[in-house]
Amino acid sequence: MPEPACSSCYDNAFDHRLADRELRRLREHGPGRASLAIADALTSGRRGAEGLSVLDIGGGVGAVHELLLERGAARAVDIDASRPYLEAARSEAARRGVADRVRFINGDFTAIAPEVEPADLVALDRVVCCFGDVDALVGRAAARTRRRLALTIPPDWRLVRAMIGLGNAWYRLTRNPYRAYVHRHERVVAAARREGLVLIDRRSVGAWRLFVFERPILIADRP
Repeated sequence: MPEPACSSCYDNAFDHRLADRELRRLREHGPGRASLAIADALTSGRRGAEGLSVLDIGGGVGAVHELLLERGAARAVDIDASRPYLEAARSEAARRGVADRVRFINGDFTAIAPEVEPADLVALDRVVCCFGDVDALVGRAAARTRRRLALTIPPDWRLVRAMIGLGNAWYRLTRNPYRAYVHRHERVVAAARREGLVLIDRRSVGAWRLFVFERPILIADRP
């Protein structure tokens, strides 16, 4: 399986120190507002998550897929380019007794997407801003979505762009090739629509913006 295109920079930007801090926060305070919003968006409706499969792209310490497993999802795949975050998520799954229901993959999702089985519910929790090629990331995530895709991204504001620009200046100064991005929201929506998804919700969640897409014809519901 191919390595992430920027494996070392993701390991450095999202290192063991940050992973440990987020895992402690999850255990002490529960999932953050953005993660809860994604889980709620993916499980709204008559069926919820019962018996469904989950694809958590850039799953961090595992907040979203753990929530979905609690709500009845059958299994999950967590793909992350950061080894420290993946290790933290694996540790949390073992602590909760669900390690046998989660598959953990270290890699660049855009590179390995053809090898990844489609899932009913797909999550991109604060991940799109960490990847330069928004068309590839959102488009390939949408292509692997059977039912619903939910993602959170920063507001498309000049102030946010300036703040992220300052962060990127620090990465350049420290010779870290990692960069953060503020992608145009219209481009995110277009990438999902090209793969047949329909935008069904779009709202603010604290400092983030939540977008929810659904496949209009649910193949899995056909006889």
